[in-house]
Amino acid sequence: MFGDVTNPSIKLGSQKWYTLPLSIVAHVLIFAAVIIIPLMAADVLPTPPTMMAFVANPPPPPPPPPPPPAAAPPPTVKPIPVANPNAAPVEAPKEIVPEAPSVPSTAGVPGGVEGGVPGGAIGGVVGGLPEAPPPPPPAAPVRVGGNIKTPTKTKDVRPVYPPIAQSARVSGVVIIEATIGADGRVKDAKVLRSIPLLDQAALDAVKQWVFTPTLLNGVPVPVIMTVTVNFTLQ
Repeated sequence: MFGDVTNPSIKLGSQKWYTLPLSIVAHVLIFAAVIIIPLMAADVLPTPPTMMAFVANPPPPPPPPPPPPAAAPPPTVKPIPVANPNAAPVEAPKEIVPEAPSVPSTAGVPGGVEGGVPGGAIGGVVGGLPEAPPPPPPAAPVRVGGNIKTPTKTKDVRPVYPPIAQSARVSGVVIIEATIGADGRVKDAKVLRSIPLLDQAALDAVKQWVFTPTLLNGVPVPVIMTVTVNFTLQ
């Protein structure tokens, strides 16, 4: 059983002497084929793209703006010669002509102005324009106040106290709005503050009153004013 161990020559003698080296060489070649050859072929592998490959190329710069159009030259304006009649003549006249007569005064001319000056217009009014006519008086009565002064009463008529009002012991003040014509007489009257038993007596008295005419621009005009009639028991 232990014969092969104690006598190795017997085991080795049964194998070929070149079997072990060939096995080693074969293993080395296989190792080289598996590991070394792929490392040597690294230059064949594709090159990985760099980061700049994902960056787009910058756009081209915009074209320069067109040059501004050339300014048009200002139009040439030829000066217009102005003839000055008062300018001194440059050349001597070829002949002498009489001067034109000046415009005569309109004084003495029919329709002219007395004491007119040379150059006056023919057809003026002797003595100048007349004064402007005063404005026409207003058609409607104006209310007393402001520039319209209160007229003065020239005729006063006392009211007749009604017997029924005396019996009822009624007294007080009746206020009336009176329209006074241009001649100073009362044309219309109406009650503003009423006392029923005294209104008609107050109206009858006021309609008999007379006032001084009221002037507006020097012209008599009708006016409206407020008057009072006082009734007092005796």
